[in-house]
Amino acid sequence: MGGSILKRFVPFVALDVASEHQAEELLDQLAVAEKPIIKIGMELFYSFGPSIVKMVQDRGFDVFLDLKLHDIPNTVKRAMTAIGKMGVSFTTIHAAGGNEMLKAGREGLDEGAQAAGVKSAKLLAITQLTSIDETILHEQQHVDISLIESVQSYAQLAQNTGMDGVICSAQELSAIRRVTDDGFLCITPGIRPTIKHDDDQKRVVTPAQARELGSNGIVVGRPITRSDNPVQAYLDIKQAFMEE
Repeated sequence: MGGSILKRFVPFVALDVASEHQAEELLDQLAVAEKPIIKIGMELFYSFGPSIVKMVQDRGFDVFLDLKLHDIPNTVKRAMTAIGKMGVSFTTIHAAGGNEMLKAGREGLDEGAQAAGVKSAKLLAITQLTSIDETILHEQQHVDISLIESVQSYAQLAQNTGMDGVICSAQELSAIRRVTDDGFLCITPGIRPTIKHDDDQKRVVTPAQARELGSNGIVVGRPITRSDNPVQAYLDIKQAFMEE
């Protein structure tokens, strides 16, 4: 890190709920605390479209629109132009799409934001999903290098093509820091209050471990959205991540 001060965002809350009504209820609860950044993923966006983004923004929350774009460069550029116009704060693209696609996404996002007169979102490249492990990488994706080497390669590609950072497991943070510059963001999903869990996430850490490893921001969904007390769950996770 070269001795620089690590920029740290409050936790991103993944709005992984089944309906707009459930989303509104959760936002009403979270509004009583310091407002987290709200991550809108495919489930809600594909169900309700841009209106769900506007609803969250109208309630005073910053939006992380996580659609993980991955297509031919022209299609990605056009899609990112539309996203740029929404005024979201963060959005995502797959590093596996390659150099041309990443550059096209950056151009489209910036052009859309400029056309709408809003600040361009921070563009984060997906390295390897936290549901991927070495077995899947080698036996199903038929990738010969290690998971760490794959993530490092994607992080370098992302930085060289103008991305603001990457989405990665906190377990790979030190490896990514070795090959990227100070200020390059590493946002980490796969966060669980305890390592004991029973879901599809494989490369997980706790909020405190993510902080110690140098994460710029953590993404948390089910431990908050499925909690009996989402506000307290958020505050506990935030304290564990943000405290020095």
